[in-house]
Amino acid sequence: MAQASPSLFATYSHFSAIIRRNIRSAGIHSPHIPARPTSVLPLSVSPVACVGVPNLLEAAKRTVDDYIRSGMVVGLGSGRASRLAIEYLGQRLREGVLKDVVGVPTSNFSSSEATKAGIYLNYYQDSLQIDFAFDDADAIEKGTLTAIIGRRQLEIDESIIEEKSVMKSASKLAFIVAEKQYARGLDGSIPVLVKPGYWMLTAEEIDDLFLGDAEVWRRPTHGKADPLGGDFPMVTKEGHHILDVIFTSPILDLAKVGEYLDQIDGVVDHGVIAGIPCTVIIAAKSGVLTVDNLS
Repeated sequence: MAQASPSLFATYSHFSAIIRRNIRSAGIHSPHIPARPTSVLPLSVSPVACVGVPNLLEAAKRTVDDYIRSGMVVGLGSGRASRLAIEYLGQRLREGVLKDVVGVPTSNFSSSEATKAGIYLNYYQDSLQIDFAFDDADAIEKGTLTAIIGRRQLEIDESIIEEKSVMKSASKLAFIVAEKQYARGLDGSIPVLVKPGYWMLTAEEIDDLFLGDAEVWRRPTHGKADPLGGDFPMVTKEGHHILDVIFTSPILDLAKVGEYLDQIDGVVDHGVIAGIPCTVIIAAKSGVLTVDNLS
């Protein structure tokens, strides 16, 4: 086989061969990983993070005004919409409209923003009662309100597991998204946390599971991305690798994808949040829309 170019657009089949050779060298035998098209998609980025979104500030304000009350313990999400909501929550506390609100950050980002906004903080633990939580979502499946989180590049000590735990622990949950993030037939990446020991075997099993519909790349800390994670593969604070499962075909049932991933040996968690009562605050061109699955 000819040597592959070190560029981002090196063929996926070359890296599949590398994975297979590494698995064989470790004494592990598994089926062939089929070749992939040579045009590989980069890690998806939430549109909220990179372009202006009409009415996003109004959506953030509505989240605070409609759902947060004095004395609440509130989970503070991460992302552009969450930053706006944190800033507005701090403003309402300074104005005296709200009092004695305690924030539970889901990341270093939300902790820093909350500190600047003057919000008193507590930190997540299993026994903590969270009254309400809000967060950005990378995508929301229309109809089911199943969410994808975790596409953004994590900072040191950030945790998808902890972010999901805060969302799941909340008595009430809201996601704040742009209109284009609320759709059926989602595509793009789903982050999957895997144990480091035999991550290549886990990647191969995921690859086989979604054969023809998705590509599996190990996320790098920085530098060039490739299926093996480049020279600096990311390791989370819990010691896991992140595999970005990049769907090139529409996902017909996002919750089912999450269930399939849960059944794979070596998978610790993933960025799919399904089956939880929640509200979605949508920043649309026509105004702010609210949908929920609470009934």
